[in-house]
Order: sequence, then C-alpha cells, then structure tokens
Amino acid sequence: HYSDDETEVLSHVSIDIPAGKSVALVGPSGGGKTTICSLLPRFYDVTGGKITVDGHDVRSLTLKSLRSQIGVVQQDVYLFCGTIRENLLMADPSASDRKLEETLALACASFVYTLPQGIDTKIGEYGHGLSEGQAQRIAVARALLSGGDVWLLDEATSALDTTTADRLVTNLLHAGRDKILIFVTHDPRLVAVCPQLIRLE
Repeated sequence: HYSDDETEVLSHVSIDIPAGKSVALVGPSGGGKTTICSLLPRFYDVTGGKITVDGHDVRSLTLKSLRSQIGVVQQDVYLFCGTIRENLLMADPSASDRKLEETLALACASFVYTLPQGIDTKIGEYGHGLSEGQAQRIAVARALLSGGDVWLLDEATSALDTTTADRLVTNLLHAGRDKILIFVTHDPRLVAVCPQLIRLE
C-alpha cells in the first residue's frame, strides 16, 4: 500500500523473471501494473515482502547503482526543455553521434534528423513541439541509452500507429534478447508476441 493510504494495491504477488525474458503485464486500470514498475526502481518501497535483483534486495542497493541498471519509459512521457540531443545524453553523457543515431533508429525515432535543426532541435518541457508519438519514441531511445539490463516500458506504444508500434516492438524484442523487458500494455498485439504474460486482476 502507499504510505498515505492503508488500502492494499498489491497482495500476494510473486513474479520471477529470468534474464533474457520479455514479459507483458496486462489487466484493467488500477490493477497494479504501473505500481509494479514503480517498485523495481524504488520510486516507492514495498510495505511487505521484497523485490530482489540477482538475489539482492533492492533496498540494499544505492539508488544510483539500482537505477543505472534500469531503463524506464513511463506512461506520462517526460522530456526536458532543451535539445533532443541534451535529452538523450542525460542517459549516457558519453554517447557518440553514431551511438545516438543507432539508438534513435532502434526506437523508430530517426525522424529527428528531418527536423529543422536535426537532433539539436529545441523542444519544450514534456516534449512540447513534438507529437505525442514522437515524444514517446525519444523517451524510448533515452531509456535504451541508459545501458541497463532491465527495460520497463509502461504503455510505450500507446501513441503510435500500428505499423510503427509493430516495428518498435520487434526492434526491442530483438535488441533486448539478453535483457529483461517488462511491458505494461493493453495492446493485444504486444501481448501476442511476448513470451510470458502476467495478468493482474
């Protein structure tokens, strides 16, 4: 439960996800999908039980160490006021132009190079100046640049057309075949391609 409310959000949930597995969390709104994704990087702490990564309780790790291993795309995409390049380099300040280009292609976000100033185009807070789908794909690219072994993607394809969403998911499943991918989704097509399905009621 959340600290300011004693009502249980999750109860008796046990999930084991091996490395190299992709998982789709599905279920109705309010079922706890986003909460699970918030517990792993410790945006909240569990009030019972524990979450472990490689056998280590996440509460025993520093936030910097833990979060450096997790790439997150949240339901409400947040981009900072600045250039697209600056937003991406927040995840990996040492990323070369080549790496940025490859990652943007993986995230189906190569459109940035067609913008007036390309990757150095300035955007507003929350991606103002971009469409919702464009902002979402840049957020995915930033998560991939984090270099983590876990990717949390909360409705990461919700603003995309069918063709782009299918291409992005295919790219992610291929690129993340040695990582843990956790998709929170209502998209039946995404559910169909994920090897493991966890349904929260």
